[in-house]
Amino acid sequence: MKKGYWISLYLDIKNHENLKKYAEKVTPIIKGFGGIPLVRGGQHKTFNGDEFVRTVVWEFPSYEKALECHASKEYQDGWDIAKNTTIRHMQVIEGFNTE
Repeated sequence: MKKGYWISLYLDIKNHENLKKYAEKVTPIIKGFGGIPLVRGGQHKTFNGDEFVRTVVWEFPSYEKALECHASKEYQDGWDIAKNTTIRHMQVIEGFNTE
């Protein structure tokens, strides 16, 4: 089974307190769906393309589980905290398996 990934590229964060509250609320929800944080901010260097102020990557046991988590009422309620003060590109992507 191929893993699933959430990749969020943040263009602008207008209210860092809202983003912090969002993260506090949704982290246990995401983990409840099997999500593991791989990247949450940190140092970065952009070589090509747009500059993003923050990048977040979560790994899930499957693509289906990643979609299920994103569609859940619990997660969407959490995103409501930051969605009006945060601009991001967010994708759910199926992983690649060489086995």
